[in-house]
Amino acid sequence: MAENPPLDRVAEIQEAWRRERPDLDPSPQGVIGRLHRVALELTDRLVAVYGQFGLTEGEFDVLATLRRAGAPYERAAGELADHTLVTTGGLTKRVDRLEARRLVERRAEASDARRRIVRLTPDGLDLIDRAFTAHLANEHALLDELGADDTDALERVLTRWLAILDPR
Repeated sequence: MAENPPLDRVAEIQEAWRRERPDLDPSPQGVIGRLHRVALELTDRLVAVYGQFGLTEGEFDVLATLRRAGAPYERAAGELADHTLVTTGGLTKRVDRLEARRLVERRAEASDARRRIVRLTPDGLDLIDRAFTAHLANEHALLDELGADDTDALERVLTRWLAILDPR
């Protein structure tokens, strides 16, 4: 006879709700609660790698967005905000910190002095290339724990679910 695996924290919470509110079905917590906990764990593990390079998650995001833009590794500040999904105010603080470290530079756009362009410096390019290499190695290691079949299945399900939740 196979033994039941020990209850994880989400299962314990579901069990408590079934006891306290038998009129409700807490089964969605099995997926959403675990997905939320997995996201928190993944964030911790990703942020730890960024920290090895002296970067916060937001700073990594800004540098990676500029790097993905291709040479000359620049974007208008408004575009940068759109690509990093942060407000322009939040972006300004991130760029200020990166500029103080000489990882990015800002300049006025030639055709409109009110518009600012943010560009990676050579030091910024070097740092994001090293940090992104480590980031991908970390992501590969995290997914290797699941195995190829589960990773592929999870990607398909999450892709479909994201398309439902965030249709573009």
